[in-house]
Amino acid sequence: MTPLYRRDLLAALSGLAAFGAGTVDAWAKTPARKSVKKPAPRPRPKLIVLDPGHGGKDPGALGARGTREKTVVLLVARELQRQLQAGGRYRVMLTRTSDVFIPLRTRVARAESAKADLFLSLHADSHPDSDVRGASVYTLSEEASDREAAALAARENRADALGSLRLDRQSDSVVRTLVAMAQRGTVNDSRRLAEAMVEAFGRNGVRRLRRTHRRAGFAVLTSAEIPAALVELGYLSNSHDEKMLTVRQHQIHLARVLRAAVDAYFAADSATRKA
Repeated sequence: MTPLYRRDLLAALSGLAAFGAGTVDAWAKTPARKSVKKPAPRPRPKLIVLDPGHGGKDPGALGARGTREKTVVLLVARELQRQLQAGGRYRVMLTRTSDVFIPLRTRVARAESAKADLFLSLHADSHPDSDVRGASVYTLSEEASDREAAALAARENRADALGSLRLDRQSDSVVRTLVAMAQRGTVNDSRRLAEAMVEAFGRNGVRRLRRTHRRAGFAVLTSAEIPAALVELGYLSNSHDEKMLTVRQHQIHLARVLRAAVDAYFAADSATRKA
């Protein structure tokens, strides 16, 4: 091998060795890739069923100026639906979207069939004393909390008579026992919902009845599976309440307060489950 060829070969081998060393060194300095965690799937939006009371041949309460309960509560329900759906956290279904009559038990059945997470029935009552005004919240109970709550439940439950519904002939004591057994857990959740509503009314300047949360045997609240409350937005028999309930800004405000109560209820429920 000539000296010139040997010198070229050594130079080539030396360069190759230097390249290999640099490559190994570069690989050694390359940081290891961090494993990227996939984002957790978004929770399923809660399904809220809003029940605008009365409808069709059942007008509900009538105000002195001719305001119909069935009309007012449908307007508030639609606004509440809009606000709840706006944030993407909730899906909302209405038991009625127009002026139609729907039996109370059918309203409950629709909510159960849809597997609702919450049921809110919206109303605007009347009272023999026209000075009585303010919002109130009702939940299901075997025994009414007071005579007024019992009378209200009787009036609301009579709506089914318009649909010629044949009521179950079981004795009252058996029915009460079955309801108590099936709904014990649900009634507790409904109570927490009512408390959230009462607090939201107070924080946002909504006029309330004294003893705002009351209890009675409302047929529309008899689901064994869904936390439920009946909300009286005010009294159409009171001139001030009647006027306010027809004002668009007040309807929007009421919907905003109810939405805040729903948010608070589910936030507390989530915290309880994590504890």
